[in-house]
This record gives sequence, structure tokens and C-alpha cells, in this order.
Amino acid sequence: MSILKKIGIGLTAVFIVIQFIRPARNTGSSSLSPDISKMVSIPDSVQAILKNACYDCHSNNTNYPWYSNIEPVGWLLAKHIRQGKAALNFSEFGSYSSRRQINKLTEIANSVRDGIMPISSYKFMHGDARLSDAERSLIINWVQLSKDSLESRN
Repeated sequence: MSILKKIGIGLTAVFIVIQFIRPARNTGSSSLSPDISKMVSIPDSVQAILKNACYDCHSNNTNYPWYSNIEPVGWLLAKHIRQGKAALNFSEFGSYSSRRQINKLTEIANSVRDGIMPISSYKFMHGDARLSDAERSLIINWVQLSKDSLESRN
């Protein structure tokens, strides 16, 4: 047996074995959490944008695509979700301090305005996550109204 054939068989065996090593799924209960929607008013149009473009990585409930079942892609997605939730978690927004809530809203507006969010790899696989200029403006305006609402409470 040639060395290339042995390498191919070895790589195939490793690929098959890693399919059984799955990361935990991000499917928490959103009804009991301090979700952002319980803290600030979110118009339906903005909520739809957030769900399409943000919630998969920035909430406790991810809608997993079919390819997340293929490792190591599932591991990469799990890492993106962990990082996204560490930066901002809409499902836990109410547990943030008032100051942190306002800072997170500012970060949302800046990231959307600068085109940093949603990230390119997410937009590549989720065409509906590509924000139009009108959608960007809608989010930025909502953020400003939400910040004003939170600041007036303090």
C-alpha cells in the first residue's frame, strides 16, 4: 500500500471519529431570561432584523444550519457563538448594569454603522443577514431611542 493511500485512510478514519465529538448546543430557554425585549421597546421591524442577523450568535437560542452537524464546522460555529455571547447576549441583556446596557447599545450602533456586524462569514452563509442601508438606519435609530429610554430611567 502506498504512503498516500495510508495517509488517505488515516485522514478518513480521523474525520469519521471526530463526527462523534459534538459541542453543546446553544438552545436555552428564552422565556425566563432577562431578554432585551423586556428592557426596551423593540418595533417588529427591528426585531425581525435582529432575529435574522444577530440572534444566532448573540442570544441563548441558535437556529443551527445543516452544516453545523459536520465536524469540525460545528466546533467553529460553537466558538463563534461563545465569542458572540461573551460580547453581547440579547437573552441576558437585562442582567447587565444600566451603564453596560447603554454601552452595549452604543456598540451595536457602531458595529452596524461600520459594517462590522454581522460578520462576513455569517453573511456569506445567511443572505438575509446582509443589511441594507435602510435596515442599518432603522437599527441605529432604534438604538438611539432605546439609549434615551434607558438613560431617562436612571
